[in-house]
Amino acid sequence: MSASVSASVSDPASGAAEDRPLRIAVVLGSVREGRRGPAVAHWFLSTAAALDPALEFDVVDLAEVDLPLVLPGWGGTPSPETVAALRDVSPRLAAADAFVVVTPEYNHSFPAALKNLIDWHSREWQAKPVGFVSYGGLGGGLRAVEQLRLVFAELHAVTVRDSVSLHGPWSGLGADGVPLDADVCAGAAKGMLGQLAWWARALRTARTDRPYAV
Repeated sequence: MSASVSASVSDPASGAAEDRPLRIAVVLGSVREGRRGPAVAHWFLSTAAALDPALEFDVVDLAEVDLPLVLPGWGGTPSPETVAALRDVSPRLAAADAFVVVTPEYNHSFPAALKNLIDWHSREWQAKPVGFVSYGGLGGGLRAVEQLRLVFAELHAVTVRDSVSLHGPWSGLGADGVPLDADVCAGAAKGMLGQLAWWARALRTARTDRPYAV
């Protein structure tokens, strides 16, 4: 999936930090056949572009990222195939000022492909904010989000308090991928994006002034 409002990735250190538009990597966490993730992400991107045209988005679709499940041992060297896969995705995560994770809820948790992407990276997440757009069943994916908050805290990322939760998307989304309760969902997106942008600007300035030390 490619985003209609995505931006090219350039050197994150170029230009004054406070003058650059915020770069937000939108990670699609599901790789399941018949997934609703792309429709949910398309709605979110369209809504976000209308709310804040100054934001730049880059969609990282895990269905297009071929990372192995076996990680090298401590001090080990990834295979050439893994290096090639990381060469595409890792710079995009590193260049992001913030992240939005679009995730369903599978068995009271989040998809394995999403955990695999997270585990293949470390510094890319540090001292950056993460927002969530979740979907699935009566809980709207909230149990997946709560578990992801614990994971990102371990990686020194900051998760914003408000999230976008789409309950029962198989009946709550129209054929065009737009939520049937569009006004309520757009309001939730506005709240989450406002918090995400505040943290993204504050932490980007902080990282520029003083590199984050783990």
